[in-house]
Amino acid sequence: MISTLSLFSAAAVLALAAPAAAAGPTDPQIAHIAYTAGNIDIAAGKQALAKSHNKTVRSFAQEMVRDHSAVNDKALALVKKLHVTPEANPTSASLTKAADAERAKLSHLHGAKFDRAYIDNEVAYHKTVNGALESTLIPNAKNAELKSLLQTGLTLFREHQAHAEQIAKDLK
Repeated sequence: MISTLSLFSAAAVLALAAPAAAAGPTDPQIAHIAYTAGNIDIAAGKQALAKSHNKTVRSFAQEMVRDHSAVNDKALALVKKLHVTPEANPTSASLTKAADAERAKLSHLHGAKFDRAYIDNEVAYHKTVNGALESTLIPNAKNAELKSLLQTGLTLFREHQAHAEQIAKDLK
């Protein structure tokens, strides 16, 4: 499973870094990337709720669904208020493709193997997304309200990463 995580993390890092190679992502692209990243974690959390019987893993998955849904709701309200249409881009498409592949791999696992793989993926995913928020998305956001929402998300997602890391230690 580690090689799967490494591939997923590498794909996500490359995908998130791709827009920065040009002039940097635009606010509509940033909005789409952030929303896509949230949806990916919502879907992963729902998968964990459907498959896991571990109380701690299920509680974490519920937290992911709740928190990422709340942030995405705020993002949708903001883009509506600003009359901005989130713009699909290679980064969001690549993230979706990698996440779909990871969910497919996880779908074949059960019990403790699923729990371990899900939590390990959550650690890797949050590290990647948090790094992209810090190094690419927040610095390139032009709109102050979008930048503020991304910064609030980063604070929350750092907590998610720490929580996932603690669960990973406890699952050993």
